[in-house]
Amino acid sequence: MSRLLIIIFVVIIVMIAGVFWLRPNETPLVAPVNIARALASDTVGYARAMAPHRFSFPADHGPHPDFKNEWWYFTGNLATPSGRRFGYEWTVFRFAVTPPDSAVQTRTSHWATRQLYMAHFAVTDVYGGHFESFERFSRGAVGLAGARADPFRVWLEDWRVAASDESMPAMTIQAREGETAIGLTLRPVKPLVLQGDRGLDRKGEGLGNASYYYSMTRLETKGAITVNGKSYEAEGLSWMDREWSTSALDDGQVGWDWFALQRTDGRELMYYQLRNRDGSISETSGGMQVDPQGTARRLKHAGVNLTVLARWKSPHSGAEYPARWRFRTESLDLTVTPLIADQELSGTVRYWEGAVRFEGTDAGAAISGFGYVELTGYEESGVVPGS
Repeated sequence: MSRLLIIIFVVIIVMIAGVFWLRPNETPLVAPVNIARALASDTVGYARAMAPHRFSFPADHGPHPDFKNEWWYFTGNLATPSGRRFGYEWTVFRFAVTPPDSAVQTRTSHWATRQLYMAHFAVTDVYGGHFESFERFSRGAVGLAGARADPFRVWLEDWRVAASDESMPAMTIQAREGETAIGLTLRPVKPLVLQGDRGLDRKGEGLGNASYYYSMTRLETKGAITVNGKSYEAEGLSWMDREWSTSALDDGQVGWDWFALQRTDGRELMYYQLRNRDGSISETSGGMQVDPQGTARRLKHAGVNLTVLARWKSPHSGAEYPARWRFRTESLDLTVTPLIADQELSGTVRYWEGAVRFEGTDAGAAISGFGYVELTGYEESGVVPGS
């Protein structure tokens, strides 16, 4: 699901600080920034997601610098042989601070760059009831951070994901911060899925308010997770989301609820609902269901009934988030529950991103599984729809 609200706030910070980062050898300049005007001019000079894209791999695994922003996003639910469960998130965001034809392109300094990177890393220790999250920033210069398609690699300092070889049958993810770390190998067991209309995923009614979006919905995962300095061998399933775009959300859209659910019977479901400021749900909300063979079927907002069953108030930010849901379609009736309540990331922008479990029925047959949910914008609007 698009992380556009996160990018919006980060872009504001970058626009304020970017003059320092892009001109390291010059006298710092300070000027007031009008946020509304900055966001209104955000699309000028950048490519837009206007029509279905002819995807090409491995090229589209790599960066798309003509667009304002993009991300490589991984989440997973793993367990040790004894049954101790963990969740993890590892995400790198790329965002441009000037358009492709800007003057910085002609600068000769090795530090000059149009691209800045942000990374998030989080681990949920279910048994310990503990959640840790971390954030890093760096510039796309002198090897500090970057992305490439062939061979596939995305990194910010020593946090990185990379293909095991040029054919990309598997990827490795590594990250460490203090006594928390992951070292995982991910192998896709299904074809990737193009979200929306052949990979064009519309977020709003405005022209170009869309992203190019694909997912790897089932990645067999093995490796080590370290919490409090102790390493555990674990395995399970991961999910990868890839998006690139330029536009922000429509006026009045304040956040989203995004669900990525992996069933034990080999099926997956992704659904997001975009929330409006008045508490209603945008008609551009939707998702996808994937069968065991990898065939995808679109899931439209009109066919989903999502009800909030419980809430949780963050002791860190004061934001109130949904904390349990009933998810219904024509055939599905699921209850989705966080594995622990407090999975709020406390970086530049606060949001809730956490491991969940679900159980229920599909056409009357019992089903269950694990997944991830992302909740954004609640610290801004304070509105919990569907309750």
